[in-house]
Amino acid sequence: MKRFLVALMACLLCAGTVDLQAQTKTGRPSKSTAKSKTNSNKKKKNGKKKVEEPPVDSGVDLPYNSNDALFAIELQPDVPFGPTKAPVGGGRVMEIMSDKAHPHLFEYEHNSVWYKFKVPYNGLLEIEITPNNAADDYDFLLYRYTDSYFGNHVLQNKILPVGVNLSAVDTSALKPQTVTVGGKTVTRRTATALPIGMKHDAKDIMLTKSSTARFIKSIQVAKDEEYYLVLDNVQRGGGHTVKVSVHVDAFEPMIIFYDPIAKKSVDVELLILERNTQNREIVKNPRFKNGRVKFVPKFNYTLYAKKPGYFSIYKDFNSDIFMTDTIMRFVMNRTEKGTVFPVNDIYFEEGESRLLPESDTVLLNHIAMFRNHPDVTFLIKGYVTTYGVDIERDQRISLARAQSVKDFFVRNGISADRIEVAGMSPNEIKRAANDLIDKKKSAVRTSKVELIITGIKK
Repeated sequence: MKRFLVALMACLLCAGTVDLQAQTKTGRPSKSTAKSKTNSNKKKKNGKKKVEEPPVDSGVDLPYNSNDALFAIELQPDVPFGPTKAPVGGGRVMEIMSDKAHPHLFEYEHNSVWYKFKVPYNGLLEIEITPNNAADDYDFLLYRYTDSYFGNHVLQNKILPVGVNLSAVDTSALKPQTVTVGGKTVTRRTATALPIGMKHDAKDIMLTKSSTARFIKSIQVAKDEEYYLVLDNVQRGGGHTVKVSVHVDAFEPMIIFYDPIAKKSVDVELLILERNTQNREIVKNPRFKNGRVKFVPKFNYTLYAKKPGYFSIYKDFNSDIFMTDTIMRFVMNRTEKGTVFPVNDIYFEEGESRLLPESDTVLLNHIAMFRNHPDVTFLIKGYVTTYGVDIERDQRISLARAQSVKDFFVRNGISADRIEVAGMSPNEIKRAANDLIDKKKSAVRTSKVELIITGIKK
C-alpha cells in the first residue's frame, strides 16, 4: 500500500513539473492549466452575486421622510409639483396595508410619497399625476383629513380613502406597434408616459388592479377642507409630476402682452395672486406669452408682469370683468429714452390748469408704473385745445397744466428731481389750431399731457 502511494505522488509531481516546463518555455499556460483557470473563473463568476444599479432619475429631491404621512409635502393647488426623483421605500411607518376587510388599499407601501393640500374654494377636485417613465405603475389613495389622530386612524383602517386608483399600466402602449410613415411601414415602440388621476368628466368612482382606465371621478370638495394624497410606485422606477386643482365654471380669458413698437406679443415674467384665498399663486410663469388663465367668478386678483427693458405692469381686478371681455390685453411700454406715453382721459378746469378729481385714477395708474422703475426720468408736457388766437396765453396754460400733473405725481411719491415740465411751443400751437380748423385732417390732439422718457439713471 505504501509503495502504491509513493508511486502515485511521484506521478503527480512529474506531471506538475512537465506542465511548469511547458509554461516556462512558451510563455503561456499549458492547455491543462488554462482549462483549470477557466473552470476556476467560471466558478467565481457564477458564485458572485450580481448587483443591479438603480435606474437613473433626475428631478426634484423628495424631502426626507416624505413617504410617511407625518411629513407629507404640501401642494399648492393649480401649481404643478415636479418632476420629482423616484420615491424609495415605504417609510418608517407602514400606514397602509390591505387585508380581507379592506381589499381596495395598497398591498403595502412599496415606494410611496405623501402629499397634503387645502381646498381654496368649493368645486370638484381634480388630480393629475404624470410618471417620468412610461412603464411605472403608480397607484394612489386620497384621504380627507380629520384631526390630530389622522395618522393613527389611517394605520388602523379606521379612516377609509375617498378616492382609490389602483389601475394597472396599459402595457399595450409599450409594445412595438406597426405604423405607416411616409408610405413605409415601420415598427415603433411607444414610450410616452400617460397621466392618471381624478377628473370631473370621468365615469368610475374606483379603479381596481384589474382596470387599465386612468382616471376616477371627481368628488365635491368645500373651501378650507384638507386632504392627504399618497402615491405608490409598485416597482422602483422613476419620479413623477403631480397637480391638484378644483374645477368650477370659471372664466378663461386670453391674456396678451403686446409691444406697440415691435407690433408683436412678447413673453413676460407673470405672477397672478388670488386675493380671496390668502394671495394664492394661480400663475407663476417666468416666460408667459399669450395664454388662457382660469379665474373664479366674483373673485379678486392681482396681476404683476415684468420684463427687462419694459415698464412693469401691476393691476388689481375682479374676475367679473370677464363677463363681457374675453381678452385681457396689456401694452408693454419700453423704458428707453424717447418713449412717449399719451395720457388721455384727464380733466382740467376749462381754460385753466387746475386738475379735476376725475383725473386721479388715470394718473395713479401711471404713477404706479414709474414707482416700479425709480431709475427712469421723464418729461411731462402739457397741451391745450386752441384756435391760436392768444399764443402766449396757450403757452402759459399748457406749461401750468404740466406743472399741475408734476405736483400730483410728487404728492403721490414720485421724486421731484426725476421730473421735468414743458408746455407747447408757438409752432405747435399754430399746428394744433390748423388741425382743429381743418376738418379734413384727423390729427386733433385729444391727450391733455404726454409723459416722455428722458433717461435712465445709472
